[in-house]
Amino acid sequence: MENTYDQNDNSHNQYHQQQKQTYYDNITKILPGNLRSSSEKFDILFEEERLKNNRSLTEDITYYAGTGYLTGAILGGLKGTIEGLKSAELGDAKKIRINRALNAGGLRGRKFANVLGCLGLIYAGMENGVGAYRGSDDLVTSVIAGLGTGAIYRMASGLRGAAVAGAIGAVLVGAGLSGKQVLKRYVRI
Repeated sequence: MENTYDQNDNSHNQYHQQQKQTYYDNITKILPGNLRSSSEKFDILFEEERLKNNRSLTEDITYYAGTGYLTGAILGGLKGTIEGLKSAELGDAKKIRINRALNAGGLRGRKFANVLGCLGLIYAGMENGVGAYRGSDDLVTSVIAGLGTGAIYRMASGLRGAAVAGAIGAVLVGAGLSGKQVLKRYVRI
Protein backbone atom coordinates (compact mmCIF):
# COMPACT_ATOMS: atom_id res chain seq x y z
CA MET A 1 0.00 0.00 0.00
CA GLU A 2 2.79 2.42 0.87
CA ASN A 3 4.50 1.66 -2.38
CA THR A 4 1.45 2.76 -4.39
CA TYR A 5 1.19 5.99 -2.38
CA ASP A 6 4.82 6.88 -3.12
CA GLN A 7 4.30 6.25 -6.82
CA ASN A 8 1.15 8.41 -6.84
CA ASP A 9 2.91 11.16 -4.93
CA ASN A 10 5.87 11.07 -7.31
CA SER A 11 3.65 11.21 -10.41
CA HIS A 12 1.67 14.03 -8.79
CA ASN A 13 4.89 16.06 -8.33
CA GLN A 14 5.96 15.36 -11.90
CA TYR A 15 2.58 16.56 -13.13
CA HIS A 16 2.94 19.86 -11.19
CA GLN A 17 6.50 20.36 -12.46
CA GLN A 18 5.26 19.89 -16.01
CA GLN A 19 2.40 22.36 -15.43
CA LYS A 20 4.82 24.96 -14.06
CA GLN A 21 7.12 24.57 -17.05
CA THR A 22 4.19 24.93 -19.44
CA TYR A 23 3.04 28.04 -17.58
CA TYR A 24 6.48 29.69 -17.79
CA ASP A 25 6.82 28.75 -21.46
CA ASN A 26 3.45 30.37 -22.20
CA ILE A 27 4.42 33.54 -20.32
CA THR A 28 7.57 33.96 -22.39
CA LYS A 29 5.53 33.52 -25.58
CA ILE A 30 3.12 36.29 -24.57
CA LEU A 31 5.75 38.90 -23.71
CA PRO A 32 7.66 40.58 -26.56
CA GLY A 33 11.05 39.13 -27.29
CA ASN A 34 12.96 36.62 -25.26
CA LEU A 35 13.10 37.83 -21.68
CA ARG A 36 15.54 35.13 -20.69
CA SER A 37 18.43 36.74 -22.53
CA SER A 38 20.28 39.25 -20.40
CA SER A 39 21.48 41.23 -23.41
CA GLU A 40 17.98 42.48 -24.21
CA LYS A 41 16.35 44.81 -21.70
CA PHE A 42 12.74 45.98 -21.85
CA ASP A 43 11.85 49.19 -20.05
CA ILE A 44 8.35 49.46 -21.51
CA LEU A 45 5.96 46.58 -22.06
CA PHE A 46 3.43 48.07 -24.48
CA GLU A 47 4.20 49.66 -27.85
CA GLU A 48 2.01 52.73 -27.18
CA GLU A 49 4.16 53.68 -24.21
CA ARG A 50 7.34 53.09 -26.20
CA LEU A 51 6.22 55.71 -28.74
CA LYS A 52 5.65 58.38 -26.09
CA ASN A 53 8.58 60.77 -25.69
CA ASN A 54 7.64 62.36 -22.37
CA ARG A 55 6.94 61.12 -18.87
CA SER A 56 3.51 61.07 -17.26
CA LEU A 57 2.45 63.53 -14.56
CA THR A 58 2.99 61.03 -11.76
CA GLU A 59 6.48 60.21 -13.00
CA ASP A 60 7.31 63.92 -13.22
CA ILE A 61 5.97 64.58 -9.72
CA THR A 62 7.98 61.69 -8.31
CA TYR A 63 11.14 62.77 -10.10
CA TYR A 64 11.04 66.54 -9.52
CA ALA A 65 9.66 66.51 -5.98
CA GLY A 66 11.96 63.68 -4.90
CA THR A 67 15.04 65.19 -6.47
CA GLY A 68 14.20 68.61 -5.03
CA TYR A 69 13.59 67.22 -1.57
CA LEU A 70 16.81 65.20 -1.54
CA THR A 71 18.87 68.09 -2.91
CA GLY A 72 17.35 70.48 -0.38
CA ALA A 73 18.02 68.11 2.50
CA ILE A 74 21.67 67.68 1.51
CA LEU A 75 22.40 71.35 0.79
CA GLY A 76 20.40 72.63 3.76
CA GLY A 77 22.00 70.07 6.04
CA LEU A 78 25.47 71.13 4.95
CA LYS A 79 24.65 74.82 5.34
CA GLY A 80 23.14 74.26 8.78
CA THR A 81 26.04 72.13 9.93
CA ILE A 82 28.51 74.83 8.88
CA GLU A 83 26.43 77.47 10.67
CA GLY A 84 26.31 75.26 13.77
CA LEU A 85 30.05 74.79 13.75
CA LYS A 86 30.67 78.52 13.29
CA SER A 87 28.35 79.41 16.17
CA ALA A 88 30.23 77.20 18.63
CA GLU A 89 31.76 79.09 21.50
CA LEU A 90 35.36 78.70 22.60
CA GLY A 91 34.72 77.00 25.93
CA ASP A 92 32.07 74.53 24.70
CA ALA A 93 32.63 70.83 25.17
CA LYS A 94 33.02 68.62 22.11
CA LYS A 95 29.59 66.99 22.64
CA ILE A 96 27.92 70.41 22.84
CA ARG A 97 29.54 71.53 19.58
CA ILE A 98 28.53 68.33 17.79
CA ASN A 99 24.99 68.63 19.14
CA ARG A 100 24.73 72.24 18.00
CA ALA A 101 26.01 71.37 14.51
CA LEU A 102 23.61 68.43 14.15
CA ASN A 103 20.61 70.44 15.37
CA ALA A 104 21.36 73.34 13.03
CA GLY A 105 21.95 70.93 10.12
CA GLY A 106 18.65 69.17 10.76
CA LEU A 107 16.74 72.45 11.02
CA ARG A 108 18.15 73.93 7.81
CA GLY A 109 17.94 70.60 5.99
CA ARG A 110 14.23 70.26 6.76
CA LYS A 111 13.46 73.80 5.64
CA PHE A 112 15.45 73.58 2.39
CA ALA A 113 14.07 70.12 1.61
CA ASN A 114 10.47 71.26 2.03
CA VAL A 115 10.99 74.35 -0.11
CA LEU A 116 12.69 72.51 -2.98
CA GLY A 117 10.26 69.59 -2.75
CA CYS A 118 7.29 72.00 -3.05
CA LEU A 119 8.95 73.79 -5.96
CA GLY A 120 9.47 70.44 -7.69
CA LEU A 121 5.83 69.53 -7.13
CA ILE A 122 4.56 72.83 -8.53
CA TYR A 123 6.98 72.68 -11.47
CA ALA A 124 5.90 69.15 -12.41
CA GLY A 125 2.25 70.17 -12.48
CA MET A 126 2.96 73.36 -14.41
CA GLU A 127 5.18 71.67 -16.97
CA ASN A 128 2.66 68.91 -17.57
CA GLY A 129 -0.25 71.36 -17.82
CA VAL A 130 1.54 73.76 -20.14
CA GLY A 131 2.82 70.84 -22.25
CA ALA A 132 -0.70 69.45 -22.59
CA TYR A 133 -2.08 72.88 -23.49
CA ARG A 134 0.62 73.66 -26.06
CA GLY A 135 0.86 70.12 -27.37
CA SER A 136 4.64 70.06 -27.21
CA ASP A 137 7.37 69.47 -24.69
CA ASP A 138 10.24 71.80 -25.53
CA LEU A 139 12.37 74.58 -24.04
CA VAL A 140 9.56 77.14 -24.20
CA THR A 141 7.22 74.84 -22.27
CA SER A 142 9.81 74.38 -19.54
CA VAL A 143 10.56 78.11 -19.31
CA ILE A 144 6.84 78.92 -19.04
CA ALA A 145 6.53 76.26 -16.34
CA GLY A 146 9.47 77.82 -14.46
CA LEU A 147 7.85 81.24 -14.72
CA GLY A 148 4.57 79.89 -13.39
CA THR A 149 6.27 77.97 -10.61
CA GLY A 150 8.10 81.03 -9.30
CA ALA A 151 4.98 83.17 -9.55
CA ILE A 152 2.79 80.63 -7.73
CA TYR A 153 5.39 80.02 -5.03
CA ARG A 154 5.73 83.73 -4.20
CA MET A 155 2.10 84.68 -4.83
CA ALA A 156 1.50 85.48 -1.16
CA SER A 157 4.16 88.22 -1.20
CA GLY A 158 2.21 90.33 -3.68
CA LEU A 159 2.23 91.00 -7.39
CA ARG A 160 5.76 92.42 -7.51
CA GLY A 161 7.23 89.50 -5.53
CA ALA A 162 5.40 86.98 -7.72
CA ALA A 163 6.63 88.67 -10.90
CA VAL A 164 10.24 88.73 -9.69
CA ALA A 165 10.10 85.11 -8.55
CA GLY A 166 8.50 84.10 -11.84
CA ALA A 167 11.26 85.81 -13.80
CA ILE A 168 13.91 84.15 -11.64
CA GLY A 169 12.24 80.77 -12.16
CA ALA A 170 12.10 81.24 -15.93
CA VAL A 171 15.75 82.32 -16.10
CA LEU A 172 16.91 79.42 -13.91
CA VAL A 173 15.02 76.82 -15.95
CA GLY A 174 16.18 78.34 -19.24
CA ALA A 175 19.79 78.44 -18.07
CA GLY A 176 19.62 74.90 -16.73
CA LEU A 177 18.17 73.44 -19.91
CA SER A 178 20.54 75.42 -22.12
CA GLY A 179 23.47 74.23 -20.04
CA LYS A 180 22.20 70.68 -20.37
CA GLN A 181 22.10 71.02 -24.17
CA VAL A 182 25.65 72.41 -24.21
CA LEU A 183 26.84 69.51 -22.06
CA LYS A 184 25.13 67.00 -24.34
CA ARG A 185 26.84 68.52 -27.35
CA TYR A 186 30.39 68.78 -25.99
CA VAL A 187 30.60 66.20 -23.22
CA ARG A 188 29.92 62.59 -24.02
CA ILE A 189 27.87 61.14 -21.17
